[in-house]
Amino acid sequence: MRGMNIKKVLLISALVMFSSAAYAEKKIMLFGGPNHDVYLGCFNCSDIASDSIHNDIGKYGSDISSTSIFNDIGQYGSDISQYSPCNDIASNPPVLVDEVGGFYGYLTLNDIKSKAITDPKILAWLKYKVCKKR
Repeated sequence: MRGMNIKKVLLISALVMFSSAAYAEKKIMLFGGPNHDVYLGCFNCSDIASDSIHNDIGKYGSDISSTSIFNDIGQYGSDISQYSPCNDIASNPPVLVDEVGGFYGYLTLNDIKSKAITDPKILAWLKYKVCKKR
């Protein structure tokens, strides 16, 4: 299981990325799948929220859940799935949106994907903590 420090790094990174007061109050959610209609968890929720990707015993933060980006053999966490942020050539990685439909970008290691998240702290977290690349 991932330690508390990783969760804190992600929360800090998320706050940096969504630094304006308006965004800080909105729930930022991760959606995946062919039509981005599969809920993959809350990106900026606390680690005790049942739908948080930071809750490593929850449905969206567990490394064994089929709806978790932390499951490295699942379609949302594998380094070969087109729906995974860990595939650096993913054609259809997950998206980050807020509760009113605001689009923040694709969560992906694919650095040529148009509208991909570019925040270096989030990309480092994704690469080394979620996808466990060296």
